Parts: sequence; structure tokens; C-alpha cells
Amino acid sequence: MSKSNNENKSIGKEIWSGTKDLIKVFLCFGVITSVLYQPFKIPSGSMIPTLLVGDFLLCDKFTYGYTNDSFRMWQFTFPLPKFKSRVMASRAPQQGDVIVFRNPKDGDKNYIKRIIGMPGDKVQVINGVVNINDKPCKITEEGSYSIMDRGNYDTYTKYTEELPNGYKHTFIKKFPFGQGGLDNVGPFTVPEGHYFAMGDNRDNSQDSRVMEYVGFIPLERIMGKAKWIFFSTSCEWYQVFKWFFSMRFERFFTSIL
Repeated sequence: MSKSNNENKSIGKEIWSGTKDLIKVFLCFGVITSVLYQPFKIPSGSMIPTLLVGDFLLCDKFTYGYTNDSFRMWQFTFPLPKFKSRVMASRAPQQGDVIVFRNPKDGDKNYIKRIIGMPGDKVQVINGVVNINDKPCKITEEGSYSIMDRGNYDTYTKYTEELPNGYKHTFIKKFPFGQGGLDNVGPFTVPEGHYFAMGDNRDNSQDSRVMEYVGFIPLERIMGKAKWIFFSTSCEWYQVFKWFFSMRFERFFTSIL
């Protein structure tokens, strides 16, 4: 056998060895993101101030257990036998949880919103105030909040809202109470096995208040609980020269509340 043939075989082995390593890394990444934690990028401002455009978060998939919609990587869903219910759940979704779910009314796109209404709850928004089972949620004004939009700053008002289970979270409104497009909707009675969710940017969120586009969220469509922000930037990936200066370091490795 010639020296040239031996060299070709050696090169071939090295290429195959490298390819196998890449396959192992890809499979390991696939298992982690489909079973444990899956990364998502926030593309819109519907969850401001909790989540900003350009935040990268990790979705915890095992807290609520698994359904077929849990095993998804990008737009691909792993072909598994149909689950009849969630399995291996440590707890059910709760009021105040920020969830990632698939919206079948919008081409099965991934959505992220906050759970406001539980199964069986009556939810109504009256003049911008959320009422659950005919009781208004307590709201406290926290001051102004500015958002950069198309090169200009828009001023919103920030509030703390207390849900019936005692969970407190922040939301913002651009318009005075009663003047937002979705400030008077409902009442809605949440069916069993479903949830009612809203964005924290109340005047700029397509959520359960819009029945024809989102509506009630079936439990089996919930992919997991949004847990941590691990990276955040105000620029696009292709704006290489802005990368460092656009990073929001103060948001790295923070919990989503």
C-alpha cells in the first residue's frame, strides 16, 4: 500500500472522528433543549418590562411535566406517540407564572405570556383593571417607564398588580385606564384544563383577551415555564460592531418574576 493511500485513510479517519463528535454534541444539545431547558429569544415588546426585545431566556420544561408539545426544537416537533395527559409534572401552572406555549391559532408559533386566570375562573377587564371572579386585582402605581421605539422614547406608566393568590408583578400601560383597545373585554369563563394569559405590556399584547387569535390556552399546549434570562442585547445578530456596546449585562443570569 502506498504512502499516499495511508495518508488518505488517516485524513478520512480524522474527518469521521470529527463528524462523530459533532453528531454527539448536536444530539446532546437536542436532548437538553427538548427535555430540560430550551432557549428562546424575545422578538416583541408584549412582555415589557419583564422581558425586553433581545432577551434570551431558558424555558424550564420539567416543572409542569411533558406533553407532545414539550418535545420541540425550533419549529420541529419530535414524532412521538400522542400523550393523553402531562406526565412527570411536579406542579401545575399557577397565577403569575410566565409561560411559553404554542398558539395553534397563529400557525403554532411560540408565545410567551403571564398566567392571569386559572381553570374555572371568571376573568373580565373593566376600564383596564383585571377582575377575577368579580373582584378587581389590587393595583399600585410605581412611576413612569420609558421605551425606545423607532429612535424615540415613549413614556408609559408602571404598575404593580397583585393577583388573587398574592403573587405581585409589574406591568405597564401606555394609555390611561379605560382608553386602551383591550381595556374593556369579557367576561370570560376559563374552561377546565385551560388558562387565561396576558402580556405585561397591557396596551401592546395579543393575548387571551383576543379570542380569535389567542384565547384560552390548553394545558397540553404549554411548553414550559420561563425561568432565567441568560443573555440580552439591544441589537440584531448581524450588527457585529454594536455587539459589545449593546449588551445589557445587568440582565444576564437574572430570574424571570
